[in-house]
Amino acid sequence: MIEIKNLHKGFEDQQVLKGIDFVFETGKTNLVIGQSGSGKSVLLKCMLGIFKPEKGSIEYDGEKFSEFTDEEKRELRKEIGMLFQGGALFDSMTVEENVMFPLRMFTKKKKKDLQDRVQEVLERVNLEDAGKKYPAEISGGMQKRVAIARAIVNKPKYLFCDEPNSGLDPHTATIIDNLIHELTVEYNITTVVITHDMNSLLEIGENIAFLKDGVLAWKGDKDQIFKTDDKTVTDFVYSSDLFKKVRDAQRQGL
Repeated sequence: MIEIKNLHKGFEDQQVLKGIDFVFETGKTNLVIGQSGSGKSVLLKCMLGIFKPEKGSIEYDGEKFSEFTDEEKRELRKEIGMLFQGGALFDSMTVEENVMFPLRMFTKKKKKDLQDRVQEVLERVNLEDAGKKYPAEISGGMQKRVAIARAIVNKPKYLFCDEPNSGLDPHTATIIDNLIHELTVEYNITTVVITHDMNSLLEIGENIAFLKDGVLAWKGDKDQIFKTDDKTVTDFVYSSDLFKKVRDAQRQGL
């Protein structure tokens, strides 16, 4: 569990986060949604320790991140998996080498143990035959699955996903959504997904934080979001005619 309490963060004369309170639950896909400039990325970077908040706290399983020693922060980083926007694979490394990279950084296991773990996670994301290929030789969806394998190879307690469906077609995006959700439940991970993809919200939105202008404008789950009459939420989620029809069908029980 990650708990955000009264979090404030600004830059010069611009206040970006204005007192965010939210609990990211373990074993659930926690989504942070909102328009560009709402504070999603800044919140993510505060949680990762890239930005330091001016006020408030971030607690990992009840422990305040701001009070961690440098050694404790290094230990926490070993427990964090990161799925970057676009995948961020190393072009000069094979799929196996990309997935093995965090293991080489954070563990001192023997080469055979590293290879066994890499093969295990590649099999879990259905890429057991792609290990010797390079990122340029596989599809965008496969690249994203490689990035997921790399993110979970160290068996993280916390998984951060930054726009995981960026650049993917709707069908492939749904596959990635479902894989992230399956892994979250299977390994009991606290998963945080930063997204603007409404399909992700409908597929895996178990615990949703909607940010607007740096404040938490709404929270709930994918079922509640269909029932809310909060105009701020409905203007964002149902900005297209298609999603308005989806909402109306849900309300009518179709």
